[in-house]
This record gives sequence, C-alpha cells and structure tokens, in this order.
Amino acid sequence: MTQRVIDLSLPIDDNMPSHKFFQRPVHVPHIRHEDSVELGLGVPDDPMSMATSYIGTLDHIGTHVDSFFHVKPDGMKIGEMPLEMFFGKAVCFDLTHIPDLGMIEVEDMERAEAASGVRVEGHIVLLNTGLHKRHYPRPEVVTSNPGISTAATHWLADRGSKVHGVEGPSTDAPNHNYFYNHRVCRDRGITHYEWLVNLEELVGKGEFMFYGVPLALANGTGGPTRAFAILEE
Repeated sequence: MTQRVIDLSLPIDDNMPSHKFFQRPVHVPHIRHEDSVELGLGVPDDPMSMATSYIGTLDHIGTHVDSFFHVKPDGMKIGEMPLEMFFGKAVCFDLTHIPDLGMIEVEDMERAEAASGVRVEGHIVLLNTGLHKRHYPRPEVVTSNPGISTAATHWLADRGSKVHGVEGPSTDAPNHNYFYNHRVCRDRGITHYEWLVNLEELVGKGEFMFYGVPLALANGTGGPTRAFAILEE
C-alpha cells in the first residue's frame, strides 16, 4: 500500500478573487535577487542574493478556516483553538448535482454519505460541488457558490463532525443574507474550511486523513491554511 498526498489549497496570489465583502489580497515583490546584489552579501567568490515578498491580506482569503470568534463575539480566536480540530479522519461527498447558488439539504448529505461508503461519525466532511473547476479564476466564482442549509448543518453536527469544508469563498450562498450555515456553526460550536480545491480527487476514495492547520494568528478571525489529504492506495 502506498500513500498519495492531495494538495487542497488555493495558492495566494496578488489580487486573487475574494468574498464579496472582502478586499482582494496584495502579494508583491519586496526585495528582488537583482536588487539585493548591492547589499554585498556573502563573500567575493560566492556572493549571495535574496528575494522577499510583501503580503497584505485579510485572514479569510484563499484556503482558510473560520475561528469561532468570526461569528461569535466571545468565541475563541484562531490562535486559541485546539490543534486537534484541524486534522483527522475525513470523507469527501460528491455533490456535483448541486447548481450554482443551490442549497445543500439533508437528503443530499444522506445520499452522498451512502455513496461514499463511509458513515459520518466524527469525520471532517468535505463537499465537492465542482464550483472551483467551473469558475475559477473568473469573478463569477465569488457570486455563484451554493450554500448549506440549516438542517444539513445540524446533520453534520449531530454526527460529531466538528469541521466541514467547501469550495469557493463561503459555506453560505451569496444571494441572501440568512447565513444558514454560519449561524448553526456559531450555535453548535463547529466550524468550516472555505475555498478548498481539488476535492474531486477525493470523491469515491472512502475514508482518508485530512490536515488543515491554520497560521497561529493570536487574534485571527480566520486562519490561512495549507490543507492536504493523504490517501492510502
């Protein structure tokens, strides 16, 4: 048996699409190799050059996980949340039948669970809708994502799923202000990853290990994350 690593992270790039409420990030060169030569680094027969870049971003850009504080004034910031929340056994549901701006309901979860062959019992649940493949990097990607209903979010919490994850900028569709999923997450003490990619590679793979540890931002409302899955094949 061999292991295969699936990268689930969207690289942060300058001016990449972001949620409709949020500014796009800035990621630009700071020191270039050709400029750093003037610093006289290294030794005469082996000069050193270097490159650095500047990142200016909100903590909800690209692949990230929401802190409890994001939607709950007395909730934990991302740097306070227990690390064990951010990795564990996982399963990916095929929900590619859900259209843009559609709603993921309990019956969709139950059918996808049965098709996956994995009963959700404390699993991290990733939801593949095909949104990223359909739209990224066009701006429509931030105005088209489906949402997760109130009942479907309770369905996850009732099965002990502390974290779930979606493609695109939000677990709630952008054509209303009800925030069904965010409100249940707030009330049930669970959270979610947003803007995962490559989820189609996990569909039909059964149970696997997921890792998505965020940056330890002391006052983070969210945490930019390098997320990945390990498949046993």
